[in-house]
Amino acid sequence: MMGRIVLVASVVLAPFLLTSAFAQDVPGIEICTAEKTMERRTSCLQSNVNFLMTTIARLGGEHRQKIDAANRQIDGLKSAVAGLQKTVDELQAAQKKPADDAKKKTDAPAAKEGAK
Repeated sequence: MMGRIVLVASVVLAPFLLTSAFAQDVPGIEICTAEKTMERRTSCLQSNVNFLMTTIARLGGEHRQKIDAANRQIDGLKSAVAGLQKTVDELQAAQKKPADDAKKKTDAPAAKEGAK
C-alpha cells in the first residue's frame, strides 16, 4: 500500500519536479515595466540590450557569410560569361571567314567576265 502511494505521488509530481529542475534563464526580450524597483528594471533593460547586441552580432556574421558566398558566385559567373563571350566571338569570326571567301570567289569570276 505504501509503495503504491509513493508510485502514484511520484507519477503525479514528476512533471513539476522535472520542470523546476531544468528551469533556466532563457535569453530573450523581457517586459521590464513589471519590475517595481529601479535596480531590477535597469538590470532587466540591460539584459534586453545584451540580448539584442548578441543577436545583431550573430545575424550580422551570418549575413556577411551569405554576402561573401554570393560575391564569390558572382565572380565565378562573370568569368564563365567572359569565356562564353570569347567562344561566341571566335565562332562568329569562323562563320564570317567562309562567307567572305565565298564572296571573293563569286566576285572574282564576275571581274574576269567583265574584262573580256
